[in-house]
Amino acid sequence: MVLPPPDRRHVCLTTIVIMTSMAFMDAYLVEQNQGPRKIGVCIIVLVGDICFLIVLRYVAVWVGAEVKTAKRGYAMILWFLYIFVLEIKLYFIFQNYKADKKNLETVARKALTLLLSICVPGLYLVLVALDSMEYIRTFRKKEDPGRLFWVALDLLDILDIQANLWEPHRTGLPIWAEGLMFFYCYILLLILPCVSLSEISMQGEHIAPQKMMLYPVLSLVTINIVTIFIRAINMILFQDSRVSTIFIGKNIIAIATKACTFLEYKRQVKVPQNAIALELQQNSLSHNQTMHSAQGIPHEPSPTSEILDT
Repeated sequence: MVLPPPDRRHVCLTTIVIMTSMAFMDAYLVEQNQGPRKIGVCIIVLVGDICFLIVLRYVAVWVGAEVKTAKRGYAMILWFLYIFVLEIKLYFIFQNYKADKKNLETVARKALTLLLSICVPGLYLVLVALDSMEYIRTFRKKEDPGRLFWVALDLLDILDIQANLWEPHRTGLPIWAEGLMFFYCYILLLILPCVSLSEISMQGEHIAPQKMMLYPVLSLVTINIVTIFIRAINMILFQDSRVSTIFIGKNIIAIATKACTFLEYKRQVKVPQNAIALELQQNSLSHNQTMHSAQGIPHEPSPTSEILDT
């Protein structure tokens, strides 16, 4: 498939969002190390950024070329690459904060959480680029912005769970619990946005909301239900006072909303089937009536037969 010319504004915006977040991650990594080790970390980070920028130079152009179409294949590749590299850096930042127990500075840790909460959902919305799709601008489908809003909220929910690991707290979690929580959020950040992008890409210009049910089902189980249990365990067993009760309420509302959506989907599936059955029944009745009327017409003798009789 031949792609159209890339949208330069979209390419620049994508590159700015990605490289800004990467630069801040590098600054955290460099500042957490002292002495000769700081120089070594700076060199490693710089070499990694150069390699990442070389790959980004091609992938971002491909993403900008498909932005006006319904396809989001290159956007999924770019998202997977970005989260993969970002979470590796974030893991080392988290481990450095964990090793330095004397440093309980909250401003830098809160700033890290704020940076992630802006860049990660922001990049997802940039990659979707709903307003750039020409057929969306033509028909103005109202359901698509609502779906993107829920995906962005789910990303913030995952980041809030993950931020509990590096923000200071009185009683630390067990090592196995920290590792399990970090990599669980890591997998969700890698997979779920790609599922949402793939649904848009597969549907193309004929987006049918009742057929785009994979992401709502996955997010219902992996985010809305599981994160409630994670926060409840942290709050009850580990006495974690930083548990966000706001996101617990958000997940309860999301569960209720998606349950209503599933019921509506079942109703929409049954209505066409009933309509088809009714239409077939009406067609059969009309056909039978036509046959009966044809058989009930009396046979009139022709003029030729009358002449022969006489």
